[in-house]
Amino acid sequence: RVGQIITIKAKVNRAFSTSMEVGIEVTVQDTLANVEKLVSVAYATYVAKPVGGVKIELKPVNLLSRQDHLEHSLAIERRRIRLDYEEVFQNLMQESNKEDGCCDLLKDEDAVSTELTHVQSIELVLPPHANHHENAFGGQIMAWMETVASISASRLCRSYPVLKSVDMFKFRGPSVVGDRLVFNAIVNNTFQNSVEVGVRVEAYNCEEWIKDQARHINSAFLIFHAVNDKGELLTFPRVKPTTKDGMRRYCGAIARRRIRLARKCMLSAKEDMPSDLWEGSNQTYLSCSNIVTLARLAAKSGWEITSTLDNIKIWTHEEGDVLSLKVEMQVKVPSDVAFSLLSDFTHRPQWDKHYLTCEVLQALNEDEKIYYITSPPVTGRKPNDFVILVSRRQPCEPSEPYVVAVKSVTLTSMPPSSEYCRTEVLCAGFQIYSESSSSCTVCYFNQVTSAILAHLAANLTGSSKSIEDTAVACMKFLELEGSKD
Repeated sequence: RVGQIITIKAKVNRAFSTSMEVGIEVTVQDTLANVEKLVSVAYATYVAKPVGGVKIELKPVNLLSRQDHLEHSLAIERRRIRLDYEEVFQNLMQESNKEDGCCDLLKDEDAVSTELTHVQSIELVLPPHANHHENAFGGQIMAWMETVASISASRLCRSYPVLKSVDMFKFRGPSVVGDRLVFNAIVNNTFQNSVEVGVRVEAYNCEEWIKDQARHINSAFLIFHAVNDKGELLTFPRVKPTTKDGMRRYCGAIARRRIRLARKCMLSAKEDMPSDLWEGSNQTYLSCSNIVTLARLAAKSGWEITSTLDNIKIWTHEEGDVLSLKVEMQVKVPSDVAFSLLSDFTHRPQWDKHYLTCEVLQALNEDEKIYYITSPPVTGRKPNDFVILVSRRQPCEPSEPYVVAVKSVTLTSMPPSSEYCRTEVLCAGFQIYSESSSSCTVCYFNQVTSAILAHLAANLTGSSKSIEDTAVACMKFLELEGSKD
């Protein structure tokens, strides 16, 4: 609002070979109310393109704080999501093409044709719109895109639509002073209280304008909602495509929404909630969320040591009602060997007495597998069973650990049975740090659930050595198997 102070903070989280991720946080401060709040978070990907087209090899960033290290490790997972997005999207589009709901759409007489929402705008890039290289500011183009998109969305509601979120802003090429920019916006689909508008930007210099040779420089998908005078969300009317391209955009909006919902579900904080359903729309996000959740747990401050034995330390972390466990082991095997052994969960029953059986349900690739596990019962209860996703990552840099992350997922082919008590793993896994060519530090993490709470409580009160015994068995297993190699 007018009179409020906006603070924008940005820093490079990680430099890859020729691209970098920049994290951005926007806070607003109301000086009269003395209130400050976070209003926006974004991750931007930048590449350096010098004259001549030769790519610049970027230097790694210096990590100074715990938060720097965390964002540095998470950046690689966000990059994985970006790179896999197109494949996930295309798979969803293929699924939608197999469905026969399109004919019903065309027969819906109450639906509004998406062609009625088409809006075109033309802007001329002037010196105030550009930087010292005479390239148009990306922010200026984004502002023009939002304006034309909001006009398109307003065709469906008797209220000014409000930008809710941005699914994607993609810069395909530059525009310079003197270019004419043609903005085309159209509603792709509506979803009860929200609407997706697609915007395409084409640039022309004087010669291109005469020859009608456009340069496609930007694309975006913007999500709007509308509210009435009472602040209540308004319902958008149903829309229907009337052209082949309109049908493609209609189905594409559904696919993007499925991906957004999957991402939102996995990034939200949830405890003791049913595990996520494993399906085509969210496999990439579930995998990356698995790694990210473990990294965030490991990076938390406030871990307290509760037990120390030879080469074994046990730590606990309390945050509200959530209790987490960390077991640190010094093992005399190379880190890559420990990683290979610990990431194959079929070995787990050999050293962990809490695992009775372990079988692979789906081997997705060399880094992702889904296992079905059974464990012995706690006194007076049924035996437990788990369906877990195991995601593993090798380090990109020598200072980074090997990672094996674990979380529960739901498979329709493996529903709960009456013989077992289906149990959830919120967050668990290993981080393995190399100490020398023949030794490593293995850190095991577990966000405590009811399945291990009884063992942990007994361990902390001294009436049981279950955790220590399991850690010792794990170390012996690694060193024995490692010696065979």
